[in-house]
Amino acid sequence: MKSVIPVFLVFALVLFSCQKQTQSITSDYTQFVDPLIGSGYHGHVFVGASVPFGAVQLGPNNETQGWDWCSGYHYSDSILVGFSHTRLSGTGIGDLGDILFMPVTENYKFDESVPYNWKSTYSHKNEKVSPGYYSVHIDKYNIDARLTATERAGFHQYTYNNDENAAVIVDLKYGTGWDKIVKGEIENVNGNVIRGYRYSTGWAKDQKIYFYTEFSKTITLFEILRPDSVLGNITALISFEGNGKLLAKTGISSTSMEGARLNLNSEINHWDFEATRQQAVIKWNDELSKIKITTNNAADKKIFYTALYHTMIAPSLFNDSNGDYKGADQKIYKYPGYQTYTTFSLWDTYRAEHPLFTLIQTERVNDFVNTMLAIYDQQGKLPVWHLHANETDCMVGYHSIPVIADAYLKGIRGFDAEKAFEAMKASAMNDFRGVDFVKSQGYIPADSQNESVARAMEYAIDDWCIAAMATALGKTEDAAYFSKRAKYYENYFDPQTRFMRGEMADGSWRSPFNPIASQHNADDYCEGNAWQYLWLVPQNPEGLIELLGGEESFTTKLDSLFSISSEQIKGASSDISGLIGQYAHGNEPSHHTTYMYAFAGQQWKTASLVREICKTMYTDKNDGLCGNEDCGQMSAWYVLSSMGIYPVNPAAGIYVFGSPLFDKTEIALPKGKTFSIVAENNSAENMYIQSAELNGKPYTKSFITHKDILAGGTLKFVMGNQPNTAFGAALEDRPKSMVY
Repeated sequence: MKSVIPVFLVFALVLFSCQKQTQSITSDYTQFVDPLIGSGYHGHVFVGASVPFGAVQLGPNNETQGWDWCSGYHYSDSILVGFSHTRLSGTGIGDLGDILFMPVTENYKFDESVPYNWKSTYSHKNEKVSPGYYSVHIDKYNIDARLTATERAGFHQYTYNNDENAAVIVDLKYGTGWDKIVKGEIENVNGNVIRGYRYSTGWAKDQKIYFYTEFSKTITLFEILRPDSVLGNITALISFEGNGKLLAKTGISSTSMEGARLNLNSEINHWDFEATRQQAVIKWNDELSKIKITTNNAADKKIFYTALYHTMIAPSLFNDSNGDYKGADQKIYKYPGYQTYTTFSLWDTYRAEHPLFTLIQTERVNDFVNTMLAIYDQQGKLPVWHLHANETDCMVGYHSIPVIADAYLKGIRGFDAEKAFEAMKASAMNDFRGVDFVKSQGYIPADSQNESVARAMEYAIDDWCIAAMATALGKTEDAAYFSKRAKYYENYFDPQTRFMRGEMADGSWRSPFNPIASQHNADDYCEGNAWQYLWLVPQNPEGLIELLGGEESFTTKLDSLFSISSEQIKGASSDISGLIGQYAHGNEPSHHTTYMYAFAGQQWKTASLVREICKTMYTDKNDGLCGNEDCGQMSAWYVLSSMGIYPVNPAAGIYVFGSPLFDKTEIALPKGKTFSIVAENNSAENMYIQSAELNGKPYTKSFITHKDILAGGTLKFVMGNQPNTAFGAALEDRPKSMVY
């Protein structure tokens, strides 16, 4: 629908736009972001146009050719099949890729026998991508495509450079990875509008998405290319008179086609592509500017801001502009008073990404928690790995719990704490995936199910978080019970081999045993081996030190992790990547391990390894991630570690020191406060902390609390090229398994 804007309002909008443009020129953090970082190797990142935490991720799609195409795009490819509106970023399973558009010309001929026979080559030389924007030249048709987005709508601009009339294919059959359509429909509503829906199954078993599209030109031909009595009208060729520019804007919704229409009209009620793109840039700058770094290393700046950008692709909005959304029970719910989100990759993101959000996304943390509590109401347990109104139950643990506990213990109060505790406790007492064995006998027998060690060790972390929140709420009985369960990791420790091992129902250890063995989803570990899972006790490093025979024995074993051969046996999980010895930075269970040295008084070893990982596992190239991005966790590790801090225990409210990469970091905090981290004498060689000051006073601890950061101020490190082995060595200066 065309809208009329008064002349005075046009002038005001132009003035506002100019003011905003000046702001973006003087503080444009998007210039340091390269979304192609991680699009090669095993990074699996989303490439395309989006806004922070938006429902739409509009970008280019290749045909799926295996695991490395999980996001729908891989840098090694050069064949375009179209542009879809939803995406996963960095996951190890492919899904979504809904509502595919491909501009073609009127001489295009459909051939059912050739998959996506409209596909075309493209070159990275003719491809540009930045936050909120993507463009590429489509060789076969001599078309220039440009994309931008709002929260719930995608905006396409196609320039047809040949004499033929313009045409667009809209295809619902395409889905990324293992996604498969089960029903779809495309219909021509009027002269320039189409709408429809796509129902599919894949990782999300019952996914439904609706769309509503307006074109800037009148449709002259609407032809269904792929009618199907079962699937529906799932592929259409839409033609227009003339060439030159054609604009298309599409709203999406999980509730209905009407919801998609309302989303489009509320977010893009005009035909100004550049204005929409500029608004996307402003939104990204608002978020990226929350952390300001000072460094002369251009590559490090690009890596940092790209990492920060990657932490804000997911979770993604899942409600309409009026607040309506589809629940986990497939019912439509009215606006509940908060924004609803989806894409919770919690096994990954509870470790660093969600703790990062408690610093720079406080309001969204409330929305995330409230969304999780609604999911609990709708499916009877907190989300495990939630995707578009579906519980995938992917990975191990019940890791909504540390996210909720961390939020509450850090003073975030925009949710019902009693209900949250009820949901946490109910999820931890639910007899599924081995929890019944945890309750009855304290361990999961390895001959009862796969991944028994990984499951139980992750449960123990979550149970510590329940105990911590129970303590804060004055629930002493619950605190005692879950504190006991938090130590069940001890039941897997074999003192002879000095590893965590699978224990059989009869009490014997699973044999034979090889600490580097890892069969994907078919042994005692989850995407890892015994070397990597030995250290998965972030809730009680002191207890692990004791199990291993004291500090000297502990650090000797930890030294061995990083120094032994990186050999892997045949059939090892592809997720075990980014190896230093048997430490695997490319997968999440290892992410806290370098910081464990600080608990034994050897912070300097943490500093050395963190610098090595920052410099070798993250680069500014397309293969610049050493493993799956995993919805922001890989990048969140870098964001926090490069600043010099990391939350080993994700809900203890403390950050262990590593080695700050930048001369200065400024974190914009709630209530207008700023916390700065200064690294004096910082350089590639000067990686070791010599001394520290907090707000001008000597500071000898090798960690800092969240409370101290929230108060604002300055943490100053003096750096040097030799370890100061005394820094953080005293017992009172070491990080601890703390409860608020």
